[in-house]
Amino acid sequence: MAKYRKLSRTSDQRRALLKNQVTALLYNGKIVTTEAKAKEVQKIAEGLIALAVKEKDNFEEVTVKAKVARKDKDGKRVKEEKDGKKVTVYDEVDKKIKKDLPTRLHARRQMLKTLVPVKEVPKDVAGKKKNTKSVDMPAKLFDEIAPKYATRNGGYTRIVKIGQRKGDGAMEVLLELV
Repeated sequence: MAKYRKLSRTSDQRRALLKNQVTALLYNGKIVTTEAKAKEVQKIAEGLIALAVKEKDNFEEVTVKAKVARKDKDGKRVKEEKDGKKVTVYDEVDKKIKKDLPTRLHARRQMLKTLVPVKEVPKDVAGKKKNTKSVDMPAKLFDEIAPKYATRNGGYTRIVKIGQRKGDGAMEVLLELV
């Protein structure tokens, strides 16, 4: 018996499809797909969430000095003239950051192998490249999703059958985080 469904795709196409769907599920909380794809995505997503739950508190807070650009009342960088050139003025600030311990760092890297990069675009400026933000999916898993499921022993996702798709009659399902 096979360990996975081939989904009528070559291995690289199947891997890309599953990475995209797992990322969409974890980012949005639910996706609509076929039953066979949902069962494969569910396996991968449950493993990632279990990994995040296991490593969610495995970090230490460290204070570091960071250079931050000084800004004026409009939010623009303050510049001063030095040797005939305009140079941005920086202030040194103490910042607290989370430093991953080795096992959490390994878990983060395992997640990055499975997840694809996500760009978040604010609705009011849709279509403009300037205001897009990159979303750190492993951080979202550790900080938002893992605490939600900390007391739960598996069963992080649910498959709800919707009905047959009009075009080809494939069974469509809603795969969602519980």
